[in-house]
Amino acid sequence: MNKSCHKLSTINYKLFNKAKRYIPGGVNSPVRSFQAVGGTPVFIERGKGAYIYDVGARSYIDYCLSWGALILGHAQSRVIKEIKETLNKGTSFGAPTAQETELAKIVCEAYPSIERFRLVNSGTEAVMSAIRLARGYTKRKRILKFSGCYHGHADYLLVKSGSGGLTLGKPDSEGVPEEFTQLTSVVDYNDVNALEKTVERYGDEIAAIIVEPVAANMGLVLPETDFLERLRKLCDKYGIVLIFDEVITGFRLAWGGAQEFYGIDADLTCLGKILGAGLPLAGYGGRKEIMQKVAPQGGVYQAGTLAGNPVAVSCGLASLNLLKNKNPYAVLEKKAKYLVTSLRKIFKEKRVTAQINQVGSMFSLFFTDKPVIDYTAAQKTDTELYAKIFHRLLNARIFAPPSNFEIWFLSTEHGNKEIDRTLEVFGKIIR
Repeated sequence: MNKSCHKLSTINYKLFNKAKRYIPGGVNSPVRSFQAVGGTPVFIERGKGAYIYDVGARSYIDYCLSWGALILGHAQSRVIKEIKETLNKGTSFGAPTAQETELAKIVCEAYPSIERFRLVNSGTEAVMSAIRLARGYTKRKRILKFSGCYHGHADYLLVKSGSGGLTLGKPDSEGVPEEFTQLTSVVDYNDVNALEKTVERYGDEIAAIIVEPVAANMGLVLPETDFLERLRKLCDKYGIVLIFDEVITGFRLAWGGAQEFYGIDADLTCLGKILGAGLPLAGYGGRKEIMQKVAPQGGVYQAGTLAGNPVAVSCGLASLNLLKNKNPYAVLEKKAKYLVTSLRKIFKEKRVTAQINQVGSMFSLFFTDKPVIDYTAAQKTDTELYAKIFHRLLNARIFAPPSNFEIWFLSTEHGNKEIDRTLEVFGKIIR
């Protein structure tokens, strides 16, 4: 290790130890701890375009992108300008602003299934609110989710969840009474037969089925042919509210998210990440007849002091307007396919067994000889090999997701230079 790397490691080590004195585990979200890959987390100072810069001023090509939120890259100039102008006017009012309506209008136009939209602060909050709304609308109690799909940290959803829970080997959480999960049914993602049997058994009790239309919290797992379509038909047959958790896929797979990409409409949709472009902002919306049940119009209560925060809304508005004008989805997918196809060639040449799942500008590496189509298959991937490759990439200044069960993302700022450099590094470190 050269002197500069040793010095940086020492700085990160000291910063992490200090953080652990005041923050549980030293981080404010578990996967940032590097526990899944080992070693000390890299402390980041700034970002620009496709790059992040650590406290030692070292640059990294970033494929994490704040877990997918930054589809336009870091510190996009127009977005930063809008944030600064809004900050000069104030940070929060606790009263309506015209910009909130503008943002809701953009969402409703992008998603035909969304006729009314309510802003909240996080994806977890959006999902919690959507499920409460579905229960209030249907007057039913049971919900159904899929193994490995993560929908935030609400008690009744931490059952065979993905993301940080899967990363840490704890898909269920302590502190959640068993009674809270007794009304949550779980089936395997892509297992239509198990889905149909469960719905046939509990159909009249199920208020909502919630799903990531593209599972993105156990690594990237794509829906198999007709899975989403048959799910839609089952919900129609039994009067169940279909909730699409598009916190990750929203404005990422297409302007209208996974619903546009796959041609399937949900009854309720949860959005986040790209919606706020890096600031805390999320929302849920759907058919008018369901959304009118939300207070103050209806009896399903949900509120938030910072919901629709003007600074976050201005960031989201600027980002979505740029995204709409750029319409970068075909170009992003082309870049991702080139990168993934080239990686497959490298793995084949180096005789390394790997599966790469990719859709749009997202992909995942799985070191296994079996196709990864569900939670069980995802768990059988070689996480130790991923950890080794992660650190080799990090040493070569490429920042990959610090967990085998998180997604690699591309932004509009990832050009040929960044992709070719990534492939060059992979060619050297895979052996």
